Amino acid sequence: MRTLGRLRRLKTTLVPEFHGWCKLQASHAAGKQLPRIYVTRRIPPDGMKILSQSGLCNIEQWDSDEPVPRSELLEKVAGIRGLYCLLTEKIDAEVLDAAGPSLQVVSTMSVGYDHVSLEELKKRGIRLGYTPDVLTEAVAELTVALLLATSRRLLEAVDEAKNGGWGTWKPLWMCGYGLTDSTVGILGLGRIGAAVTARLKPFGVKRFLYADTVPRPDMAAKIPAEFVPLDELARHSDFIVVCCALTPETQGICGNSLFSLMKDTAIFINTSRGGVVNQEDLYQALVNGQIAAAGLDVTEPEPLPTDHPLFKLKNCVILPHIASATVATRNAMAALAASNLLAGLQGKAMGKEVPL
Repeated sequence: MRTLGRLRRLKTTLVPEFHGWCKLQASHAAGKQLPRIYVTRRIPPDGMKILSQSGLCNIEQWDSDEPVPRSELLEKVAGIRGLYCLLTEKIDAEVLDAAGPSLQVVSTMSVGYDHVSLEELKKRGIRLGYTPDVLTEAVAELTVALLLATSRRLLEAVDEAKNGGWGTWKPLWMCGYGLTDSTVGILGLGRIGAAVTARLKPFGVKRFLYADTVPRPDMAAKIPAEFVPLDELARHSDFIVVCCALTPETQGICGNSLFSLMKDTAIFINTSRGGVVNQEDLYQALVNGQIAAAGLDVTEPEPLPTDHPLFKLKNCVILPHIASATVATRNAMAALAASNLLAGLQGKAMGKEVPL
């Protein structure tokens, strides 16, 4: 009887363990059959959680805050079904050839996708997910912050306070330009452009203008904003805020032809893409007093070399591409990119997909 009792107790212990072992082996076996995906960077936790808990893929990752080396990327993408990338990775024919015919979806954790060759994706029947909308509010907030920091000379003022330049009160010292009764021109009236205008309205802006590839009457009516040609926007605006996408048409659109028409008291702000601006022309416009000041969150290249002439100008504020840098926004971007990738693997509709 004692032996029987021991056996029963042993059975009670071993059988669940055996079942657990069988389940583990089965999951391991199933895991070998799951599609491989490659994640090109250490990403915010909400995105990684969605991928790892989905049970739909085997994950390989470049686990670093720094960009994956090109040679590493070309090696690791071989045979993958899904690629989760950032805007720092150039996804071109070379990468897609290295991945091979198994690749069915690319998901970029960015609203812009000028780093991805749409033509090459279309040729291969590969789908592309991206992350618009979730970063609109954060980018709009930063755009307004950059505009105010630039127009009111906040960084100059901080330096003066720190370095002993703060002396007796002077009537014209550190004077900048205010938004009240001003005209603001928006280049590219999309989601972010509209969100910027909503945040600028309470400052007492008198008039909003916008230039775009086509009129956007529904969105403009809510502001309200007037559709004008780019040269007219340049002539009449006290502030120009660039919110357009980088396309072949907008590449270098902000150059001497624009700056030469602007008021010498005007402020130029760019939080879209660095390639939209001819930086040599911008430098000359700032040095020669064609415009009053510029604020940039994006440059060409990125990072901008520390010895670049623009860094030497007091009337140019440069930030290291941080427009979407809030914890909530970056997590939302990571999560959307992860969900897009999983949907693509399953042949389902993505939350946000670039039409090809």
